[in-house]
Amino acid sequence: MVFRRGFLPGIGNLLAFEATARHGSVSRAAAELNLTQSAVSRQIQHLEESLGVSLFSRSRQRVVLTDVGRMYAANVRAMLADLSTATHQAIALSGTHGVLNLAVLPTFGTRWLIPRMPEFFTLHPGVTVNFGVRLVPFDFGTDPFDAAIHFGQPHWPGAICERLRDEEVVPVCSPAYRRRENIGSPSDLTRATLLQQSTRPTAWAEWFASCGVEGSNPLRGPRFEQFAMVAQAAVSGLGAALVPHFLIADELASGRLEILFPQSLVSDGAYYLVYPETKAEAPLVRSFRDWILAKTRMG
Repeated sequence: MVFRRGFLPGIGNLLAFEATARHGSVSRAAAELNLTQSAVSRQIQHLEESLGVSLFSRSRQRVVLTDVGRMYAANVRAMLADLSTATHQAIALSGTHGVLNLAVLPTFGTRWLIPRMPEFFTLHPGVTVNFGVRLVPFDFGTDPFDAAIHFGQPHWPGAICERLRDEEVVPVCSPAYRRRENIGSPSDLTRATLLQQSTRPTAWAEWFASCGVEGSNPLRGPRFEQFAMVAQAAVSGLGAALVPHFLIADELASGRLEILFPQSLVSDGAYYLVYPETKAEAPLVRSFRDWILAKTRMG
């Protein structure tokens, strides 16, 4: 986009307008901006003259946004917020050797990826990785990410999907819950509280079928949006859960959770590293791809 100077108001005029619109008062805007009331009034007047519209209706000491003013204020406020964010990011990245903006699944990010990131930073000193959360595929053209961790099928328009690992879920609960409910066989789970993961609604039905257990309502039980919440609920003794084995290594090692039975369930989907085709040869994307593919092969 080509910006014409005559169509871009001065930042001081926009700040004066936004503050006055937010406070509904020239005097309070002036106090916030550390200016005189007359200076703020002049800046707003200059802005209105450059736009050719009235942004406020004035009555004695009060200023009220016009319809155009309300629309313009919302857009200016969003623009100033974006400008502030961009400025802070530019300052924060001073002296870095590249930035990777990565969208992750919350539990995968916190329980598997982030604990392993020190190794990546050791291999690539000075690199900055920014983490965001996305649960479903998005448009790389409009969202500010270079790559993403995705679970499901390798279908993402305009992007390359690199398979990282399968998902094997295992039945777990806390030792105290197992003793309290006297769980000794898969059929005993038909009377247990089943902790449900919202994005895997058929998991318990598939697991019971694989064990040949019938006569149960596998959809009953409280639902949670993230595996981290399911795992914590199981640790807290709220019920039994089906959780990916690799995401609960710490809980299993510490004894806070135990695997109930050897029967596991391999999900239809898998974890993928996804990045747009246009960034396939970007050095930092390639470095992260090579590193995470090697790490997932190790387990």
